Amino acid sequence: MTDVERVYKEIREEQSPYFEDGDIEYYLNKNHGDVDATIYEMLIIKSEDSSLSLSGVNTTDTSGYFKRLASKYKRFNSGNLIGG
Repeated sequence: MTDVERVYKEIREEQSPYFEDGDIEYYLNKNHGDVDATIYEMLIIKSEDSSLSLSGVNTTDTSGYFKRLASKYKRFNSGNLIGG
């Protein structure tokens, strides 16, 4: 499985399309080929409020779902600090 295919699967693009052709490659390049960082960024972007209301018909907001998925890929700056 290529990096692009993995990102596509992990961001659930097939079930919930959001990005256009070429976007995955753009974000992979932006994140210097780091697949996990790319997945995290794209899921955060995808988590923007997605509810829709038209003439009394409402759709469910999926932002919380994509934020939960993104939390699996969040990097934490943890480690030992060297004192002076």
